[in-house]
Amino acid sequence: MDRSQMNHTAQITNCNMNSSPMKGYMVLSSPSLKISIAVLFSIFGILCILENCLVLYLIFSSPKIRKKPSYLLISSLALADVLVSIIFVCSFVDFHVFNTTDSFKEIFLLKLGGVNTSFSASLGSLLLMAFDRYVCIQRPSEYKVIVTRKRALVAMAIMWITTMTIAFLPLMGWNCCKACSELFPFVDNNYLTSWICLVMILLVCIVYTYMKVLWKAHKHTVYMEKHQSQAGRQNARMRMDVTLTKTLVMVLVVVMTCWFPVLALMAYSLFNRLNDHIKKVFAFCTILCLVNSMVNPIVYALRSMELRSSLRNTSSRFRKKLRSSESPAETDSTQKALPIKTTCDSIVCDTDMNLQKD
Repeated sequence: MDRSQMNHTAQITNCNMNSSPMKGYMVLSSPSLKISIAVLFSIFGILCILENCLVLYLIFSSPKIRKKPSYLLISSLALADVLVSIIFVCSFVDFHVFNTTDSFKEIFLLKLGGVNTSFSASLGSLLLMAFDRYVCIQRPSEYKVIVTRKRALVAMAIMWITTMTIAFLPLMGWNCCKACSELFPFVDNNYLTSWICLVMILLVCIVYTYMKVLWKAHKHTVYMEKHQSQAGRQNARMRMDVTLTKTLVMVLVVVMTCWFPVLALMAYSLFNRLNDHIKKVFAFCTILCLVNSMVNPIVYALRSMELRSSLRNTSSRFRKKLRSSESPAETDSTQKALPIKTTCDSIVCDTDMNLQKD
C-alpha cells in the first residue's frame, strides 16, 4: 500500500471513529435548555403518535373508508408523521440532550436518512392530497374516473421510493468529513442545497395547488351569492365552500409557519458562518416541523365527516362494550344513524355544472 492510500485510509478511519466533529454540533450546553427541549419534544412526539395512530386505525378499521383514494393519501400522511415523531424525536433527543455520538458516521447518516425520509414523505403526501383536492373541485364529475385506488397506490409508492432514495444519498456516498454543513455533521453543503430546493419545490407546489382550489371556491361562493333566490340547497353548498376556504387557509398558514424558519436558517447556513446562538435557535425551530406533523391529523383527517363518523362509531362501540347490558339492536341502530359521505362529495362534487365551465 503506497503513502497516498495509507493517508486516505487514515482519513476515513479518523472520520468514522473521531467523535470531535459531532461534538461541535451539540450546542445545548445548559441543563435547563436540555430539559426544556426534551420535555417539548416528548410531549409533541407522544401527541403526534397518538393522533396519527388514531387516524390510521379509523381508516383501516372501516372497509368503506380504506377503499377510497383520498383516505389512502391521508393514511400515507399519517404514517409519515408517525415516523417523524418516532425517528426524529429519538434521534434529536439522543444527540442534543444525551450527547450520544456514533462510532461510525454511517450510523449517524442512517438515522439522518430516516429523519429526511419521514419529513420528505410527509410533505410529499401533502402534495398528493393537494392534487386530490384540486381534481375534486376542478373536475368533480370525472373525479372517480381520474382518481382511482390503483393510481393513488402507484403515486404513493413512487413518492415513498423517491423520498427514500434522496434521503439516503449521504449514506450512499454523498457526504463529507471536513468542511461540512454548519448544521448537520457529515452532510455536504451541496446535498443540503439540493434537499432545501426539493422541499421548497414541494412547498411551492402545495401552495400553488391550494391557491387554485381557493380561487375556485371563491368563484363558487360569489356565484352562489348572486343566486340567493334558490336558497336551501345552494345555501348549503355556499356554506361548504366557505368551510373549505377556511380549511385551506389554515393548511397554508400551518405549512408555511412551520417550515419557513427552518428552511430560512438552512439557506442562511450555506452562505454564512453560524454562531452557537443561531444553532440553538435552529434547534428550537425544528420543533415547528414536529408541530406540523402533530397538527396534520386535525387539519386533514379529523375535520372529515367520514372520519368523525367513524370515530363516533368506534367510541360508541367501546362504550357499549363497557356497558354490556345494552342490546345488539341498539348498537346497529346507532351505527345506521351515522351516515357516511365521500370526502369529495361533501366538499365540492355537488357543485352546479354551470360553474364547471368557468
